[in-house]
Amino acid sequence: MNVYDSGKIAACLVRLGYQQTGMLEIADLVIVNTCTIRAKAEQKAFSFLGRLARLKTKKPGLIIGVGGCVAQQEGEKILRRVPQVDLVFGTQAIERLSLLIPKIEDKRCRIVDVGLMEKPDLPDAVPDRLIDDPVSAFVTIMRGCDNFCTYCVVPHVRGREASRHPDRIIKEIGDLVQSGVKEVTLLGQNVNSYGKKEGLCSFANLLSRVNSIDGLLRIRFTTSHPKDFGSDVIKAFKTYEKVCDHIHLPVQSGSDRILDRMNRKYTRALYLDKISELRDNCSAIAITSDIIVGFPGETEADFAETLDLINTIQFDGLFAFVYSDRPNAPAVHFKNKISEDEKRKRLQAVLALQENVTRMKNQALVGSVQPILVEGVSQKQSSGRCKRPLTTAQWTGRTPTNKIVNFYHTDSRQRRADIFPGKIVRTRIEEAYAHSLWGEPVGLKSTTGGLKGEESYAA
Repeated sequence: MNVYDSGKIAACLVRLGYQQTGMLEIADLVIVNTCTIRAKAEQKAFSFLGRLARLKTKKPGLIIGVGGCVAQQEGEKILRRVPQVDLVFGTQAIERLSLLIPKIEDKRCRIVDVGLMEKPDLPDAVPDRLIDDPVSAFVTIMRGCDNFCTYCVVPHVRGREASRHPDRIIKEIGDLVQSGVKEVTLLGQNVNSYGKKEGLCSFANLLSRVNSIDGLLRIRFTTSHPKDFGSDVIKAFKTYEKVCDHIHLPVQSGSDRILDRMNRKYTRALYLDKISELRDNCSAIAITSDIIVGFPGETEADFAETLDLINTIQFDGLFAFVYSDRPNAPAVHFKNKISEDEKRKRLQAVLALQENVTRMKNQALVGSVQPILVEGVSQKQSSGRCKRPLTTAQWTGRTPTNKIVNFYHTDSRQRRADIFPGKIVRTRIEEAYAHSLWGEPVGLKSTTGGLKGEESYAA
């Protein structure tokens, strides 16, 4: 969602007459779009602001703006902590940048705009929103959250849940496809509750409409909350051919006691039922999740239940984090905090267990042929045994299950059908690594089929 918002911010600045630069030292204006979901992200933001403050002493005319969740959370405190900052704008103020920036340019004033509306109007995306990836794009379908998990600051910095009208979403995706985008990821803090408050269509119905957009090849979405993850969405993986065989379904803990303290509103048994139903409907489904270790009061027995859940489900991948106190989140006041050393120990245990599972999952794909949506030329050469001259381009893309696949294209017989971003290439998996796969093309397809790997192509 921050990537999506950053694209809107950049497009707004371009309309004001600015041009993007990759050289920080020559910039006239720098916007820092921040995250506060974990303490480390907030610390990194202030560290970067310190660097900008030093730069401003050499270039007094530099305008520094801070946006996003840290800006929403800290407000005027940022101006006191970093006096060189000119603008602090919250998560609902992006659309007002076109008014705020000129005021600072003209009057050299300092502005704070962090108001949150109970029922915010969700404007359409900027038509010329800058997109770094020409193949894939994020599309926000809703903002905010009503769940109030006890560890989470999102409802306090993103506001209450609000959904965009489906017609506006479909139009935005249609425009993106017209510009060359082949894959979209639908974004929301809890996409499964899309439209419920406003009486709009269900999320499953929205998926149906997006699935019917001509020229779009793949649909992904994040994030899903297990308590609202219903059978209608689960069946979408089987019903709609463009919905990719991958779901990110955060579980956070394997202990019912900790899930209750987190206010997650589901049990371990319910989560396992959802996983079983997913695999019954889509045997190829790849499942990833989030885990928080060291939540206040988490005992060794609670943590053992989390390890057991990971081992039982066999996730394709995990994002694991140590718990950190966040301002305004109720868990800040919980007793029985876990020591930093113990949290790091538990994190390493989770990561070690998951690494073995991920390697096994990746190894099981060796020998299979996967449809890869080409994203572009890889930024680094493969570290595996499949070496090629440095003059040969190494391409990268993803399977429908969201596995990264790198490959070379050197067959002169296929030069007439050059590989390009947005093309689906049938690729035989030859090597499996911890975080990626290596493959060799076995056939090329220039049309828009082959989304889930049903068709076969001649080598």
